[in-house]
Amino acid sequence: MIKGIGIDIVEVERIREAIEKYKERFRNKIFTDEEISYSMEFKGKEYVHLAARFAVKEAFSKAIGTGITQGFRFREISVRNLPTGEPILLLAGNMREKYGKYQFHISISHTETNAVAVVVMEE
Repeated sequence: MIKGIGIDIVEVERIREAIEKYKERFRNKIFTDEEISYSMEFKGKEYVHLAARFAVKEAFSKAIGTGITQGFRFREISVRNLPTGEPILLLAGNMREKYGKYQFHISISHTETNAVAVVVMEE
């Protein structure tokens, strides 16, 4: 049974500007080390991949119904790509404790300028 669905679109430029302005402070507040490493492998397109991961986190917050407030922790939600390229959602800490019993299905798409993500929460 579907318990929640969330969608988000992010302008790649907005993420690039935030990282350039706030440097490590922003990057390390939002993204896991694994997400940063993965995205940095795409030289010249790293902000596209970071924006896509940001969109997943925002879509997740909508799927669970809290938005990015009420105990939401960006670094406790991460995206990993399987060898097939399929993205999967990983939860840690408090997010895993609260929402680990659910299955999450994600889909990500992006262009040079925008990234979009959909998260479906299933019981």
